[in-house]
Amino acid sequence: MNRLSTSWGEYDLTRFPEDPRDTLRAWSAADAYLLRHLAGDEGDGEPIALDGTVAIVGDRWGALTTALAAHRPVQITDSHLARQATLANLARAGLPADEARLLTTRDTPPERVDVLLVRVPKSLALLEDQLHRIAPALHAGTVVVGTGMVTEIHTSTLELFERIVGPTRTSLARQKARLIFSTPDPALRPGPSLWPHSYVLPDDPGAGAGLTAVNHAGIFCAERLDIGTRFLLEHLPSTSGDAHVVDLGCGNGVLGTAAAVANPEARVTFVDESYQAVASAEATFRVNTATAKGEFVAADALTAMPPDSVDLVLNNPPFHSHQATTDATAQRMFRGARDALRPGGELWVVGNRHLGYHVRLKRLFGNVEVAASNRKFVILRAVRRA
Repeated sequence: MNRLSTSWGEYDLTRFPEDPRDTLRAWSAADAYLLRHLAGDEGDGEPIALDGTVAIVGDRWGALTTALAAHRPVQITDSHLARQATLANLARAGLPADEARLLTTRDTPPERVDVLLVRVPKSLALLEDQLHRIAPALHAGTVVVGTGMVTEIHTSTLELFERIVGPTRTSLARQKARLIFSTPDPALRPGPSLWPHSYVLPDDPGAGAGLTAVNHAGIFCAERLDIGTRFLLEHLPSTSGDAHVVDLGCGNGVLGTAAAVANPEARVTFVDESYQAVASAEATFRVNTATAKGEFVAADALTAMPPDSVDLVLNNPPFHSHQATTDATAQRMFRGARDALRPGGELWVVGNRHLGYHVRLKRLFGNVEVAASNRKFVILRAVRRA
């Protein structure tokens, strides 16, 4: 837990799920810089009047939403974990959950926005898509302020604000963070978002040959097939009958969809913490299947999955959380898979060879074997024992 001091109060904030061993903060210098600017504490002008509808896009762990809760902001996030962190941080601050309106990136934005605050995401495509979606709600008097670390704000970032919102400039850097100021131009007609984007898988990746992958903005490898996923598709385990298959960390859902195409009687559950990913997986599944059964869930790994209910888990885990390199997400995925699998059920994981997933899997399952490998990747198979 770490404390954020603001003009609105001091807040003890955590990421979600809360882990006392986690050394990563739930807020950044970019969040603090934005809050100081809004309060007029940077010496660069008067406090910003937070009147009307305040929308916060991309608040990573709810720091901005919690600090500005008195203004009843609308939070728009692509992250289930960020949403849960926001609820937990509001509760920790003694604030009711309805102090903020929590929307996902797939929900319809407010019809009018008077103050727009944007935490610049890692994905430029996601930023573009979200600016397109919210631009119709802006008016000439809307205050638009973006924030991010210096390493996250590029010329292309500023060009997006300029093209979709209006004239844009940046602040001086403070603690390696920077602000973006954009003035809405009602005469601009940026047009609709170009997303979602689709592509057809080539004939060589085994079970996925010829599938159409549908990708909403911001998901991993949205314009081409990830090479790790390609490798797992080449060695995809088979199922029969009404097996319950989970595509864990599903992204655009090609793994689970390939499993459904190979066995139309299977029930496939697609799970990801990204709402954009879950929407992509559902679109991919629908365009490639007619009779297969699919379920689409935004969740923290398999924490919501009943125990002893799954026959096969397919997993290509991430090893980043925003800009930080960490295996915490992979470990939660592995633990959740162990609990959700039936005795005899299998977890298949693809990952870079150097990540050492076999050590963690053997510790959790008591067994692990290499199903396939090449110079870059290894596919590991772990079986849930009775």
